[in-house]
Amino acid sequence: MSENGTCNRILTLDSMNPCIQKVEYAVRGPIVIRAVELEKELQQGVKKPFTEVIKANIGDAHAMGQKPVTFLRQVSAICLYPELMNDNKFPEDVKQKAARILQACGGHSIGAYSASQGIEVIRQDVAKYIERRDGGILSDPNNIYLSTGASDSIVTMLKLLVSGQGKSRTGVMIPIPQYPLYSAALAELDAVQVNYYLDEENCWALDINELRRALAEARKHCDPKVLCIINPGNPTGQVQSRKCIEDVIRFAAEENLFLMADEVYQDNVYAKGCAFHSFKKVLFEMGPKYSETLELASFHSTSKGYMGECGFRGGYMEVINMDPAVKQQLTKLVSVRLCPPVPGQVLLDVIVNPPKPGEPSYKQFISEKQAVLNNLAEKARLTEEILNQAPGIRCNPVQGAMYSFPRIHIPEKAIKLAQAEGQAPDMFFCMKLLEETGICVVPGSGFGQREGTHHFRMTILPPTDKLKSLLERLKDFHQKFMDEYS
Repeated sequence: MSENGTCNRILTLDSMNPCIQKVEYAVRGPIVIRAVELEKELQQGVKKPFTEVIKANIGDAHAMGQKPVTFLRQVSAICLYPELMNDNKFPEDVKQKAARILQACGGHSIGAYSASQGIEVIRQDVAKYIERRDGGILSDPNNIYLSTGASDSIVTMLKLLVSGQGKSRTGVMIPIPQYPLYSAALAELDAVQVNYYLDEENCWALDINELRRALAEARKHCDPKVLCIINPGNPTGQVQSRKCIEDVIRFAAEENLFLMADEVYQDNVYAKGCAFHSFKKVLFEMGPKYSETLELASFHSTSKGYMGECGFRGGYMEVINMDPAVKQQLTKLVSVRLCPPVPGQVLLDVIVNPPKPGEPSYKQFISEKQAVLNNLAEKARLTEEILNQAPGIRCNPVQGAMYSFPRIHIPEKAIKLAQAEGQAPDMFFCMKLLEETGICVVPGSGFGQREGTHHFRMTILPPTDKLKSLLERLKDFHQKFMDEYS
């Protein structure tokens, strides 16, 4: 006991792991905490200039009102409560799918642990899905690792890759702007974050010359071993061309870099002339010189696409050309967590093995899937169109994913006030926006941006009418902000 009668705590800010204190995650940072407080104040009857808080900060489709796809939920429901197999409201293909999954579970129950790498028949289905997606290029189920969303497998792979101290510390190249999972994981693992900047003037394209610049600079103070790519982009919404992907693969091979391809938005491509090309498909079509040597891990998730099933926490990773001895270590590492959530594995299986033409659920499934994607495409177009009508806001086309990352002009007076309050200028803007309109978006500084530029990220997920209203209010607020601080 100390003199004042309180215990001397073992775990304090001074004694805790210092790497954890460096972790930041803007998507759920201070602005979101304030948004939750405002919601509670509204519920308590506190008068505000708005009647609701619109959380456009995170890609959570169902929270924004998107309806679940019937087939996905029907199979999941029977797997959770097998007595529903006797309910004649469920189509036969739904029952057959659920029965096949349950047969592969311990005790025929999704309450049982699965193998650490994931249920075998589901990994087989994932491999077949990848083969169909990539035009017949073979996929080995033994190279598939199911995971708790894509985030879990991304962090797991980084754990394997990070080593060394001082100048030998692992450097990990990430795009700027980036999804803050990457910077947070690298801070936690005490790795070196190596920034390469996307080209905002060219619709956030990836420039190989910029990769070369970033790599050369990093080699002066660390050991860059990893190149991370997000395609389609988060937060920037760009879709990489096939040529760009080929260039990246050549660069990674020449520079002896491990390639991590975050492809969770592969279903979300809207712009004319854009198409999703998986890194694995392009790698194998470039021939044995690359396909037999380049080490690649690619990631997918149940949370995005047309599904938006974030809460199930399902996902997978496929590894290519991994050293067999390291693969054993990877399997050991995932076994420490026993297994990914089995309901998430179930949902992933239904996504990669959907109804086929002629099956009872096919027409409804295709109709619901296409309706979601068409709606997102329309909202992507609306977002770009309305934001670009505002003086001082510039929004690149939302080619894919679920976000826009507009550049905003912030007057010098506002920049100085923000600095006086110890805030980034775009945080100052976003906090004012929240307090005056109830619109919650994330400042660009939480994702990284070129010095002297200011942005915010917002999701395009709100219902169309609400999104239109949000965009008009945001546009009006920015004009008022400019007038007030000019």
